[in-house]
Amino acid sequence: MKTLPALVLTMAYAAADPEPKSFEATDGTEVLYRFATPGKTEEGKTHPLVLFLHGSGERGNDNKSQLKHGVDEILANAEKQGQAIFLIAPQCPADKTWAPYRIDPSSPADGKAENPLLDAVLELVGETCANHPVDPKRIYITGLSMGGFGTWAAIARKPEMFAAAIPICGGGDPRTAARFKEMPIRIFHGDADNIVPPSGSQRMFDALKEAGSRAELTLYPGVGHNSWTQTYRDEEVIRWLFAQTK
Repeated sequence: MKTLPALVLTMAYAAADPEPKSFEATDGTEVLYRFATPGKTEEGKTHPLVLFLHGSGERGNDNKSQLKHGVDEILANAEKQGQAIFLIAPQCPADKTWAPYRIDPSSPADGKAENPLLDAVLELVGETCANHPVDPKRIYITGLSMGGFGTWAAIARKPEMFAAAIPICGGGDPRTAARFKEMPIRIFHGDADNIVPPSGSQRMFDALKEAGSRAELTLYPGVGHNSWTQTYRDEEVIRWLFAQTK
């Protein structure tokens, strides 16, 4: 992975308000999502794309609740840093999750257990890249709580798709760590989280380090489940994200 030099821009590019959309995958799975596009694009120029996965409290079918946490902070930070980005924020139905919360020892160790919803979301990312000026070397993923689990599951399924990942207060299957050991990953969790124990992030970090990864883990002292607000408001974290490229 390469790191892009910091960009000094004289003009900020505003991202438009995320537009409500829907997508039907090849297997018929429907995905409701919000789509933010750069406020201004130049002919022949490509832009980064962020896939944002919300938490369990924002599930449903109103195609709005998924904007409650994280999205505004990401878009505001991107604009502040002069980054004109695409952002996809899908909504998980109320009766589903992005990924299992518990590891099934009988599931495939490559992270490719059946998951039509997550596969549909990843297909949506591919479709978006095919129809918009997305930089294929700067596709990022982040998610909080249930979306943190989804982030780990997504990079296990398609590690080649993403240039970097920021899973927040989630967990994953340590058996999959070698699949994305080369990917820049920053993990965040509150050390006082009594909803999703920080051990889930710690296990993934330990597995990555054992595989030779340069992943980073931040445990916020005294912070409970909401470790996402300070993460997404941290300009350094978002600057780091947009500096990563394949």
